[in-house]
Amino acid sequence: MSVRFHTLPTLPGAVKPGCRELLCLLVITVMVNPGASGMCPTACICATDIVSCTNKNLSKVPGNLFRLMRRLDLSHNRIGLLDADWIPVSFVKLSTLIIRHNNITSISTGSFSTTPNLKCLDLSSNRLKSVKSAVFQELKVLEVLLLYNNHISYLDPAAFGGLSHLQKLYLSGNLLTQFPMDLYVGRFKLADLTFLDVSYNRIPSIPMHHINLVPGKQLRGIYLHGNPFVCDCSLYSLLIFWYRRHFSSVMDFKNDYTCRLWSDSRHSHQLSLLQDSFLNCSESVINSSFHALGFIHEAQVGERLVVHCDSKTGNGNTDFVWVGPDNRLLEPDKDMGNFHVFYNGSLVIESPGFEDAGVYSCIAMNRQRLLNETVDIMINVSNFTINRSHAHEAFNTAFTTLAACVASIVLVLLYLYLTPCPCKCKSKRQKDALNQASAHSSILSPGPSGDACADERRGGKRVVFLEPLKDTAAGQNGKVKLFPSETVIAEGILKSTRVKSDSDSVNSVFSDTPFVASA
Repeated sequence: MSVRFHTLPTLPGAVKPGCRELLCLLVITVMVNPGASGMCPTACICATDIVSCTNKNLSKVPGNLFRLMRRLDLSHNRIGLLDADWIPVSFVKLSTLIIRHNNITSISTGSFSTTPNLKCLDLSSNRLKSVKSAVFQELKVLEVLLLYNNHISYLDPAAFGGLSHLQKLYLSGNLLTQFPMDLYVGRFKLADLTFLDVSYNRIPSIPMHHINLVPGKQLRGIYLHGNPFVCDCSLYSLLIFWYRRHFSSVMDFKNDYTCRLWSDSRHSHQLSLLQDSFLNCSESVINSSFHALGFIHEAQVGERLVVHCDSKTGNGNTDFVWVGPDNRLLEPDKDMGNFHVFYNGSLVIESPGFEDAGVYSCIAMNRQRLLNETVDIMINVSNFTINRSHAHEAFNTAFTTLAACVASIVLVLLYLYLTPCPCKCKSKRQKDALNQASAHSSILSPGPSGDACADERRGGKRVVFLEPLKDTAAGQNGKVKLFPSETVIAEGILKSTRVKSDSDSVNSVFSDTPFVASA
């Protein structure tokens, strides 16, 4: 506001105005024509370029605020809807707007058309349920956006489109069920976003097949703690890798990374994701995840290997250097044997050997030599020819073992099912059993089983064992005592060479019918 005083000519007979009259005129002029810069309302506290209107039961922004202010705090009021008229005048100098702890439920397109130069916008602790498309499109220079502690369950892929300078986005304490991957890949990705807080939402898993597309400088600033993750070895591998790289997002909140292991559809228990021997995840599973993320490379002896240094982080103002396992510095345009470094950060190893295996660190720096990013990459070197010969030998051994097992099984089957049946011997054994049942057990003791076959091989001869008869009463068992020449008659029968059938021989010798020897 400027006030100019003009010297008026003195007319004859006129009285010069005194100082009191001039002061009254100045006060009246200021009250009638207020300055373009506005003034501080009675409901607010003003301090040069800072205005605080907190906890004043306001539903919209007062129209007579100081228009050259840079910071406006409207927290703890009852503002419910952000539309094109909620800020009645333009505040071109305003860089920080705080509207936390209000009743904001929705944001309309054009709500920030009167504050185009905002760099920090705080909408935390409100009642937002979704963020629709292009509601922040007027904020071309916005760097920090706070949306934590709302009820946001849906983010439109184009919600933050146009925020090319956005560096920090706070979405903690909402109801998100999916990781906002559109912030990093696709049409509306934010290249300068280096801090994303999605902690304490309802995200059960991370898209591992897309997370490797996120540049390294952006990975470092992703905060995921406090989400109800489902226990998974791939997620464990990702977090372990971040922990090994000393990401503050994992180091500072190690105990807040947990997951749920379901025993059935109703019962589960909570585990710490960063504990040792998590779910017995093998090193092969972890290494496969590192392979997918591009942090482990396999090289063959004598074959050229090209490793990229996360070229997504690089630009025309970035320089790259590599540090080998032996702490040797590998730089572009320098003779380093079989190592070559290009200006885009790629490392080429010509004819690698076993001694070239190890951890290589890529360091990306801007032209002012300020450290920008460090990426550690493991390179494993193996000999494909030796491995192939070992694999061939292992295959031969396995094939030989399998063939021996099959041959053994075939031989066992042949022995069980194709052995000739001794039918003749079997029939003779059956007849012997019948004859022995009919003979008197006290007279004859038959030989061992199988005698029939043995006797047949001896030419039809049979051996009979006779027990001496004891003196028994006459007529016992229907038998009579033989004559004194009974022994002689028996020996004659044994010496007989007449060949008879088994039944005839037994009946003729051991028949129960008594006979009388001729005189």
